[in-house]
Amino acid sequence: MPVRERHLARLFSVRQAAEAVAGLARGEDAEALRVAWLLVSLESAHTWLPDAPEPPDSMDREDSEIQDEAFQLSLAMITARGAVAERLSYHLINEAQPDEPEMCEEFECREGCSGRHDSTHIDCGPDAVFDDLAEHGVTLEQPGSEPPSPQLAARLGETESEGQDSPLPDVQEGARLVLEHFGIDGDDTDVLVSAAAVGLVVDAWREGPLDMIHAADDGPNDGEIFAQSVDLYRRARTALMAAQDNGPEALLAFVAVASDVNLPWAGGSRFMLREISESVAEFVQHVDDRVWFTAEVMREQGWRAGLLHRATSAAFKAPTHFGMPSWPGAVASAMERLTALDRSGAPEALRDLAAVETALFEAPDRLGADALEWISRQALLP
Repeated sequence: MPVRERHLARLFSVRQAAEAVAGLARGEDAEALRVAWLLVSLESAHTWLPDAPEPPDSMDREDSEIQDEAFQLSLAMITARGAVAERLSYHLINEAQPDEPEMCEEFECREGCSGRHDSTHIDCGPDAVFDDLAEHGVTLEQPGSEPPSPQLAARLGETESEGQDSPLPDVQEGARLVLEHFGIDGDDTDVLVSAAAVGLVVDAWREGPLDMIHAADDGPNDGEIFAQSVDLYRRARTALMAAQDNGPEALLAFVAVASDVNLPWAGGSRFMLREISESVAEFVQHVDDRVWFTAEVMREQGWRAGLLHRATSAAFKAPTHFGMPSWPGAVASAMERLTALDRSGAPEALRDLAAVETALFEAPDRLGADALEWISRQALLP
């Protein structure tokens, strides 16, 4: 089997193993100790994965299929670790609890119950973690109290939650009208997820501290930012789709990549955030905060509300970005202008106009950061 296909097969196999471990951790068939060993062996398999093979000179430096499979593996590992952590936490808590046969009548236990009543969900409220940490010498400022979300209110048995003010605005109100104004069908899930991915990249990554990093003497150029934004768009889209089934925690996979200071950027760039002294800490916090807010919207108002929120942002801030419905029109206009330009000093990747057009439509970062920098300097794209 060729090296590339063998590497993809390894990634896929470990991802399948991670999904299986998560399933066993959530179930009751495997004992807690066995689940712990499954995670240990899974982590070993993940650690032993070799680095991605270098593509031959005839291929693009960025192998999107390998990147996508590695990203899916990251999502599966996060899910598996979370499931195992929850299983083992409750196992330890339940093992430490004494038998309570006197509670069997209240719990309506079956005849012959030993008096052991395991917990599978314990709600400590919003502030207990801060008090518990203080006992270990860790003092943190507590957030202000907020009204519970409708979902939490329902779990607590509150029947008048409709009358309570939500700590978050109803992002769905009017969102579809805004999207319709910009030519985005808010009822088309595929289109909506794409626009939301653009909005997440713009809000969490492109805005704010990245401007100061961009302006630094050793900061990334426009082409490098363009290439990285396209790569992150794909990762954001994958994470948003995963959040539909796995919950908002799936967005952490996007955070892990978007704020990774040791990761070389896409498009063959050698730039890494760790090389910059300007605003990196603020940048990482900014990414975390913006994605956290999206996750909170999803938790309180549902997955689709989170999509509508970021898609609306994209409609205002990046209506012609890669991934938006207006992108094909922007590419067509850019190609008309590119055809008329003198490209004698342009990067080699821009010589074949048909290949350039295809790459811009499908994956602009395939052209490479140098080519995208040249395109940016000519102001060919909005």
